[in-house]
Amino acid sequence: MKKILAITLSGFWVTFSEFLRNELLFKRYWIYHYNSIGLKFETLPINGILWVVWSFGLSYLIFRLNQKFSFRDTIILSWLPAFLFMWIIIYNLQVLPLMLLVFAVPLSLIEVFVASVIIKKIT
Repeated sequence: MKKILAITLSGFWVTFSEFLRNELLFKRYWIYHYNSIGLKFETLPINGILWVVWSFGLSYLIFRLNQKFSFRDTIILSWLPAFLFMWIIIYNLQVLPLMLLVFAVPLSLIEVFVASVIIKKIT
């Protein structure tokens, strides 16, 4: 029961954090960047659903890593595939607004840190 609660609360936190960052704080940067490369940035229901799936997948990854590694290592090992590798991929696809990384890097580290704290406290 603690496992499910930890992953669920952590998943809600990650979902909220992503929504806050990408929809409320920086959506205009995404729209501007997409327009500058001839694309239209849209927020569709399928995008929201996929972000929720991604968020809970990240929470599960953090939970599993927390079982085997130290708190610090859990943060590093979950942040790398979730964020750094994602940014490399979307940069390669030429849809990453690089100026956002100034904000995204520290905010994503806080996101993973808080998710790890939630999981650590509950389990």
